[in-house]
Amino acid sequence: MDGAPATTRLFLALWPEPAVRDQLRTWRDAWAWPHGATPVAAGKLHLTLHFLGSVPSERVPALLDGFTLPFTPFTVDLGRAVLWPHGIAVLEPLEAPPDLLALHARLGEALTTLGLQPEARPYRPHVTMARRAGAALPPQAGPSITWDVRGYALVESRPGAGGGYTVLRAYS
Repeated sequence: MDGAPATTRLFLALWPEPAVRDQLRTWRDAWAWPHGATPVAAGKLHLTLHFLGSVPSERVPALLDGFTLPFTPFTVDLGRAVLWPHGIAVLEPLEAPPDLLALHARLGEALTTLGLQPEARPYRPHVTMARRAGAALPPQAGPSITWDVRGYALVESRPGAGGGYTVLRAYS
């Protein structure tokens, strides 16, 4: 043991219910992926609100309550397939809803209150479809996904071959 304190990788996200997840998977599968691309597994498709990174595991219980905020349901219409720099394939909203941007801002304030630093780069809401996809061809068009958002989640990301995502708490 190296004596370093245990850490937990965390992020806040909109976590889709099964019907929306199926629609996201359909969009993901409509891309033409180049050899070496890594499509995101269906069970991991989500819309990130804030990436917290590695935080001391002893802080997780306090964070669970610290992200409880008033929430009003809203709708996100996804339907713009885009290839970002560095080979990141994403599905973006047709237009970022004001309620989504307000939730992102309120959670950023909660991060600051909890002594955590929100990311400095501008927020670009999206669902990552694949990584290492520099030569991918996005689908020309498809039906938009109307996502009735009823809450958000604090999620743990476990790296490595046995890794995955675990919703630690859903907020609504």
